[in-house]
Amino acid sequence: MLEAWLGPKAVALESRGLTRRLRPRGSGDLAIDLAGNDYLGLARDPRVVEAAVAAVREWGTGSTASRLVTGTTALHAELESALASYTGHEAGLVFSSGYLANLGVITALGGPGTLLVSDEHVHASVVDACRLARSRVEIVPHNDLEAIGKVLAERNEPHALVLVESVYSVLGDAAPLAALSEVALQNNAVLVVDEAHGLGVTGDGRGSVAAAGLAGLDHVIVTMTLSKAMASQGGIVLGPPVLRDHLVNRARAFIYDTALNPAACAAALAALRILIDEPTRPDTIHTTAARLAQACDVALSAGAVVSVPMPGPREAVHAAEQCLASGVRVGVFRPPSVPDGISRLRLTARAGLTDTELDHACAVLGELG
Repeated sequence: MLEAWLGPKAVALESRGLTRRLRPRGSGDLAIDLAGNDYLGLARDPRVVEAAVAAVREWGTGSTASRLVTGTTALHAELESALASYTGHEAGLVFSSGYLANLGVITALGGPGTLLVSDEHVHASVVDACRLARSRVEIVPHNDLEAIGKVLAERNEPHALVLVESVYSVLGDAAPLAALSEVALQNNAVLVVDEAHGLGVTGDGRGSVAAAGLAGLDHVIVTMTLSKAMASQGGIVLGPPVLRDHLVNRARAFIYDTALNPAACAAALAALRILIDEPTRPDTIHTTAARLAQACDVALSAGAVVSVPMPGPREAVHAAEQCLASGVRVGVFRPPSVPDGISRLRLTARAGLTDTELDHACAVLGELG
């Protein structure tokens, strides 16, 4: 039955060059990684690894329950407090992934009385949250302040959320956060900023919201992931205490999910402490991103993501295979993962690359033409 049902779907994907396959890598993989999101180069840092190991010895391998049962540990509370303080917010609530953080806050604030105004380039987690929120949704052109203002001004709903990313995950461009905040405030709306690619990268590591002077404002909510610059796993929603209390009681992605495991909390805390102690690490990311952009002859990125347009999905896959054969791993983004429908190589800059590794990567990328 399943073969007859799913077989034709698989053939259709293959015919368009859009089939995706899992490719397990070994622990001894020697390829230069420009595909992952370990922006600060801390995923294998002995201090982060040891913090996770120590947490496993103290707390065990799992959190054992949801946050509202017995899943909340002292590590969760410490992580929430530390991240809120570092990024300039009053309070935070840790979720078991960045995906669930977006899902949790948007659905908890959504409903028939809330309009959701979403940039057309937002992450899939925000798209799915909009679908589940039971709200009217208006999708606006990318970074179009005029369109956002018009939709907000003409709404009938008493509440509204404006949903954006600080640094967009595919194109690597930045949102005009100061102007977005002003448009939201003028129209009695709340700005929700996904800082997945901002934490540890922009604003001296504190993110783009803090850099724009918006952290802690009553109409600004921030979500972050711990799986990129923080070299761990999990997500967090940051904002005023009243928001945290609301999420604890209303966010289904928080209430009904098993808590983030203690080892992940400890690893993220260790990564955060390293970032605080070594504040120049984000500078290295931007220097590396500029070198990669120059090698590929593309525009500079606002963060760590360097986006290289390709003629089509098959060409993108072939180029990535060429790079890997030369010892450089790059990401491949094809529809539907690309908001503009253009297949791309997606390179991610990270601290920790040696000069030799970066020189080799740039040479390989330059040969692609």
